[in-house]
Amino acid sequence: MASNPETLASGLAAPWSVAPTGDGGALISQRNDGRVLELTPAGEVRDAGVVPGVVSGGESGLHGLALHPDGADTWLYAYHGARDDNRVVRMPLLGDPGELTLGEAEVVFEGIPRESTHDGGRLAFGPDGYLYVSTGDAQRRDAAQDPAALGGKILRLTPEGDPAPGNPWDNAVWTLGHRNVQGLAWTSDGTMWASEFGQNTWDELNRIEPGANYGWPIVEGTAGREGMVDPIVAWTTSEASPSGIAAQGDTVFVAGLRGQRLWTVDTAAGALAADPLAVLTGEQGRLRDAVVAPDGTLWVLTNNTDGRGDPRAEDDLLLRLALAPAT
Repeated sequence: MASNPETLASGLAAPWSVAPTGDGGALISQRNDGRVLELTPAGEVRDAGVVPGVVSGGESGLHGLALHPDGADTWLYAYHGARDDNRVVRMPLLGDPGELTLGEAEVVFEGIPRESTHDGGRLAFGPDGYLYVSTGDAQRRDAAQDPAALGGKILRLTPEGDPAPGNPWDNAVWTLGHRNVQGLAWTSDGTMWASEFGQNTWDELNRIEPGANYGWPIVEGTAGREGMVDPIVAWTTSEASPSGIAAQGDTVFVAGLRGQRLWTVDTAAGALAADPLAVLTGEQGRLRDAVVAPDGTLWVLTNNTDGRGDPRAEDDLLLRLALAPAT
């Protein structure tokens, strides 16, 4: 991995998610003002539109973005805080690269609990074509263990927002026992991974299996408790506070907020082949999201302007790092 990242965009305000558009550009969400910005193929940053109904406050606002093709059309999915809940909406993506705009929004899924903290918010389409949604426990700790509740879960939906076929409880829930999942990705063998904020002691990277219980609020970190799945990696909260994650080949990249570093985790053969390695430690401040772009480089969002960081004059940034070829 290159040690000197290239800056693709600067002057971003509390960015949360980046979704490459496949043409050298990307869409970027800004949590506090509900705006979606376009990084054009020419390297300029412009407004693509505002997601309607975003109510920001605390950790809630405009969160994850995901793009999904539907025939000749492309939909932009967004997770956001509304007045009384968190929800997923989708909007047709209109126009050509460099002048993209958002069409009329429609609600895909609503009723996810909202609170000042623990709001989840990551979206990702899996290899199976279904939409995965991460939710936080919204300070309702016990709800994370209830398969009928939406808080503290990973959800699995059709693109239209219905529970996906084959879900373990015949509802929208895919896994339970989560505190606040903020990263979702798949390695090349199809394994799903999720990053999770712990409370005071341990943050986690988990291998995700349908119907599994990841322990919260009964356990945090590695506990070896029967019926509950231990994390593959556990970090102290000062080392990580993990948000967005990305995967290339067998490697998972984990963006750390409080930890102010990018962790690289080799998951070869389904187990850790080596201790996780950290790069960018302290160099760029808080890191919110990571994604592998179509050209094989890694794009990373800094997050120093969200009220918890120490912003520099150019913050926040979208950075690009070169990666070694996937194995």
